[in-house]
Amino acid sequence: MPGGWRPMRAEDLDRVAEIAAVGFPDHFEGRDCFENRLALSPAGCFVLQTPQGLEGYLVAYPWRVDAAPPLNTLIETIPGDAGVMYLHDLALTPAVRGQGWSRPAVAAVIDLAQAGDWPTVALVAVNDAAGFWRGHGFAVREAPGMADKLASYGPDARYMTRPV
Repeated sequence: MPGGWRPMRAEDLDRVAEIAAVGFPDHFEGRDCFENRLALSPAGCFVLQTPQGLEGYLVAYPWRVDAAPPLNTLIETIPGDAGVMYLHDLALTPAVRGQGWSRPAVAAVIDLAQAGDWPTVALVAVNDAAGFWRGHGFAVREAPGMADKLASYGPDARYMTRPV
């Protein structure tokens, strides 16, 4: 498999926004949202570089336990009371789905969490992806108050966590 995951750069952001629009059509997040996350947590932002071009991205950053930032919002800073590594997005274009690219991406987030001494990786599964994330070791976490926070993510949204 030629190509692979590499750190995201500012010049990748237009393509990242395009991939997000394809991967999450019902969960719009603009280019400025990805630019914001890259500025706050560059170590947690990756793109999948293939011979055909950029075909995926991953964004992760420290966040609060049992919380998820609202969709398409800019955040001013990483919270001082962050307690998990939050996997904000993992998106692959249809051209590369099913080729095993998600495994090294999730492994990179686990490594990032371990390096930062974050005990847990958390995410919000959308688009009926809970089964996909279970395959990566995540489990649904029923946290108090999360149902209201997840409402904007859609009826199938599930807060999931994985110990590091």
